[in-house]
Amino acid sequence: MGSHELAVRWADALDGLVAPTLTRTQIEALLAGLSEQLLAALRQGGDVATARVAASALVAANYRDEAAVSRTVSVICREMVNEVCAGLAAQPAACARVRERAIDLAAEFSAGFTSALRTAALAEQEATLAAALAAAREAQAQRQLSEARFAAIFAGASVGIGTIDAATGRVVDANAAMAEMLGTPADVITGMLVAEVLGPINIGPAYAQLRRLLDGSLDRFRLETGHTHPDGHRTAIDLSMSAVRDSGGRARFLIGVAVDITERKALSDRLWHDAHHDNLTGLPNRVLFFDRLAHATPPTGLCYLDLDGFKEINDEYGHTVGDQVLRAVGERLRAAAEPGLAARLGGDEFIVLVENCTDDDRLLTQSDRLLAALAEPIVVAGQSISVGASIGTARVTERPEAIDDLMHSIDTAMYRNKSARVRGGLRDQQGR
Repeated sequence: MGSHELAVRWADALDGLVAPTLTRTQIEALLAGLSEQLLAALRQGGDVATARVAASALVAANYRDEAAVSRTVSVICREMVNEVCAGLAAQPAACARVRERAIDLAAEFSAGFTSALRTAALAEQEATLAAALAAAREAQAQRQLSEARFAAIFAGASVGIGTIDAATGRVVDANAAMAEMLGTPADVITGMLVAEVLGPINIGPAYAQLRRLLDGSLDRFRLETGHTHPDGHRTAIDLSMSAVRDSGGRARFLIGVAVDITERKALSDRLWHDAHHDNLTGLPNRVLFFDRLAHATPPTGLCYLDLDGFKEINDEYGHTVGDQVLRAVGERLRAAAEPGLAARLGGDEFIVLVENCTDDDRLLTQSDRLLAALAEPIVVAGQSISVGASIGTARVTERPEAIDDLMHSIDTAMYRNKSARVRGGLRDQQGR
């Protein structure tokens, strides 16, 4: 297929999202270069930071809709994987590694897109704030002209702008964007104390910053705050405030610039979830699991499960049924692991983390619960399918420093359990 044809398909997938800053020819040229880098990372296991470079390039080209993430991830995990795997038809193991690298690239692309999007939004916010401050300072020298300019910026800005009397702490004026963001008419906001605008949750940390603005020890601050609309709708706001001072250094009034980041935060949360959870079962993936393990409160218990005969299920019923079986297994393990954490490491391997596991009996009880959860057959497409599992357990009394050694120990215990049951003719049963 080649990088140029991939670039064309990628451009087609992104078509219609925004009005990009480049022509179609320029977009295809950009995507062709990015495709070559991503294909190289898939083939050779190169630096996954290539995906972040690609994400930054798309944001710079004005692709800022969240759909750009899902469509690009689809191109990486399908089109590009198929391109690389086409030359590895006789090497299924190598192709499997390519798919794993594609997942890593997709996760890095999602994280990079969020970071680039935030950087771009903050740059625009800072530019707006700088323009507002410049207009306010110019008012002292050229009052009438600068007031007209500021009024135009104030009224037409797409970000929320408000001015506050430094002496009383009350809102002097608020533009239409600020009123819409807060869900309250501008004439109602006018005259309110800034504490009422910020809300009770944030007035604590904001109050200390406001005091520093007024006493001259701080020129500006920024914080994320929340605001509940009269209808109960909650908005997340990125608020910057700056003091405008007279020639003696005394604060005359404060300017606040606010950006609604509700959708951006929701996108960030969604991208974080997708990057840290298995897309088939919805369980935490190995990245999130090992992070939780590294910060777990000891003593810690681990139960490592490997499904018995899962390959035969795929061979007999097909991968679609196999995927449904894995989903059902994930649901059962999640419920049985409570309040512990169940995760999918990959393939048919699962693991459960038990914090504050004070004795071996508790770990044994948890192991029995997990096996009991898989005892009942799983009904898929009218077929009753029994799933066996081998399980290895380990309990550590201190925070693990060599996690690889710990995982090797429970992996060995699991395979020892599997081998013992196969030799004893218990292939159909579950054990620990």
